[in-house]
Amino acid sequence: QVELVESGGGLVQAGGSLRLSCAASGRTFSGVIMGWFRQAPGKEREFVGAMYWNARSAFYADSVKGRFTISRDNAKITMYLQMSSLKPEDTAVYYCADKYTGGGYLYPRNFGSWGQGTQVTVSP
Repeated sequence: QVELVESGGGLVQAGGSLRLSCAASGRTFSGVIMGWFRQAPGKEREFVGAMYWNARSAFYADSVKGRFTISRDNAKITMYLQMSSLKPEDTAVYYCADKYTGGGYLYPRNFGSWGQGTQVTVSP
């Protein structure tokens, strides 16, 4: 079982940047696709982006496209989410996800392993 640990969240002003990390404690990530999701208070968990672990392809929600970038470090078994031009509406707990089971990477139900989340708060 691979344990995922997110870090890098915090409080930032609108227009600022943060880089989130998702480190795997096991040998490697389990799935072909890794995902980032977020959940704001009172809202459902929503897709932010996803990356094929063995390729350079990444996909993003329209709300973050052009502002967020997913990358990875194979040697460190770590995935990153670089967030720029942050907006107050980006405020949420951010989660990384592993063990994709198929059925579409947009949906949290299709990932079997999650980190504990890291809080991102963007002030106006």
